[in-house]
Amino acid sequence: MKILNQSLEFFLNAPRNTKRSISIAYDSIAIPTAILLSLILRVGDFPTSHINNALIASIVSTTAISLALFVKLGLYRAVVRFMTQDAYTRIGMSIAISSLVLSTSTFLFGAGLPRSVPIIYFFIAYAIVGLPRFFLRSLLNQLSSTNKIPVAIYGAGIQGVQLATSLARSDTFRATFFIDDNRKKQGSNIQGLNVESSEDLEEKLRQHSAMKVLLALGSASSSQRKQVINNLSKLNNIEVLTTPSVQDIVSGKAKIEEVRHVEVSDLLGRDSVSPNKKLLGSCITNQVVLITGAGGSIGSEICRQAIDQTPKKIILIELNEYSLYQIEQELLEIKKATNSNCEIVSLLGSVQNQGRLESIFSTFSVDTIYHAAAYKHVPIVEHNIVEGVRNNVFGTWHCAEAAISAGVNSFVLISTDKAVRPTNVMGASKRVAELVLQALAERQSDTRFCMVRFGNVLGSSGSVVPLFRSQIASGGPITVTHPEIIRYFMTIPEASQLVLQAGAMGKGGDVFVLDMGEPVKIYELAQRMIQLSGLTEKSESNVSGDIEIQFTGLRPGEKLYEELLVGDDVEGTEHPRIMTANEAHLTWPETHNLLNRLDKACQEFKVEDVINLLLDAPAAFNKQSENPDWIHNQSLKNGMQNP
Repeated sequence: MKILNQSLEFFLNAPRNTKRSISIAYDSIAIPTAILLSLILRVGDFPTSHINNALIASIVSTTAISLALFVKLGLYRAVVRFMTQDAYTRIGMSIAISSLVLSTSTFLFGAGLPRSVPIIYFFIAYAIVGLPRFFLRSLLNQLSSTNKIPVAIYGAGIQGVQLATSLARSDTFRATFFIDDNRKKQGSNIQGLNVESSEDLEEKLRQHSAMKVLLALGSASSSQRKQVINNLSKLNNIEVLTTPSVQDIVSGKAKIEEVRHVEVSDLLGRDSVSPNKKLLGSCITNQVVLITGAGGSIGSEICRQAIDQTPKKIILIELNEYSLYQIEQELLEIKKATNSNCEIVSLLGSVQNQGRLESIFSTFSVDTIYHAAAYKHVPIVEHNIVEGVRNNVFGTWHCAEAAISAGVNSFVLISTDKAVRPTNVMGASKRVAELVLQALAERQSDTRFCMVRFGNVLGSSGSVVPLFRSQIASGGPITVTHPEIIRYFMTIPEASQLVLQAGAMGKGGDVFVLDMGEPVKIYELAQRMIQLSGLTEKSESNVSGDIEIQFTGLRPGEKLYEELLVGDDVEGTEHPRIMTANEAHLTWPETHNLLNRLDKACQEFKVEDVINLLLDAPAAFNKQSENPDWIHNQSLKNGMQNP
């Protein structure tokens, strides 16, 4: 066994030319041997009487021509370890032609071989030339598989078969069997792997020592994927991984063997709704589009969605220089890949500078504005109240006034579910921003204002999903604020796509609400992520578990439940995932008076006055904690009455 391993080691590590030379040397011996064995089988004894110069000439010529044929057909370019069925077909074709060469050469040289010898030769030569290659391939794969991680593939369709083929060449995973819910496939064998049902799956995985399941569900719907993942998450110590989407594989963005962790979007089970193409491009196609907060999670995705609708020009406004650079470079790559003529303009600046905004909007003749610039992180805004209000309220107001002055056609505010009966300053500031736009929509009709309200987006800055994944990777604990806290989730691309469509439906002062699907319990989300990582939750009932979940308590201004509507007056629209809410608002004089008082309080840094004005505004603000502003509280500690 030691000698065999050393021989294989030498063969595997030998240069490619050395391996080819060994193969050619073997075949140059194998072909004459096959001819002689064929003759022995035909005459029943060693054919002494047939051995003559003519036979030797026939054997030499057949061997030489066969070797040349093998080279021509690429037999020596194939890597033995990765030889496919196609390689064995080529061997068969080569041997068949070699048999014809043998027949022809014996006739030309007058060797006098029996006519059945070339036929016998075909089968013997194929066995001598092909079987060692097959044996060596199986041996090498078996030896290399001992260091691979055994996995099961869920899905025996085209994507699953392609994945199994790719894993055969992988140095990481080894496919052991298929799992498929299609009864017609169950019990069959595909590429040497049995297709099993999902019943008693934990026992089947244990029998194959497979602790990982790779999802290859192809074009399965989101709800089907969710059901499969939910079932797998109930298995103990089984890690669930998934392959890239069919679209990414076809487009070349990803390779099928590039497995990754299951995305939380797979757990939501929301089937996508095809966008209304007319609505998508209504405010964008052949127009000048401007996005504020263009480097943020939502802003950058709106940029990506917008450039697909062939705008004349996209203008990016961002306060963070690096974020602006990143999205600019990404859009330039998209532009290059799609041969787009769209001009991309990147501008640094704050939405609180109305004069600069007017200059930008007028200079570039902006048609549509998507206002995504905002401070959205609840605890941060709670500790920086004045800056939060200035950016969210006055940034929106100044941007809207600049749009009116410059004659912008459409202005869409990206709002939040935290604006509904807010318990924090961030939510209250966004609700006041909505009130400002509603009042401006009544004051004039040249610029069409509307706002789109939705909940949490997966993968955004501050999202719990990347935080939980990071905490799991570091061994825990996972921190959850409260066992009963729930949130609505939506993917960033879906939210952005719906924003573009909702903005096209606005008539003036509209509040659009996106259908966020079913709410998600954050504690259960954390549990599911632990289970899908092949780990167990550490608790009082399972002290030997892997990851502990700790409850840290609600943060300042945080709600247990988020809402999307202030009242019950809601209507559907032409899009099934977009609704419009009819909500009470102020007149412009009332709104202007509120803004002036709020501005004065911010300028004088009277944090308590700012909070009281937010409480007095018709924003349904329900402050749940003491003033948490860092500077205000530290100033009070220092004995300052009006910090």
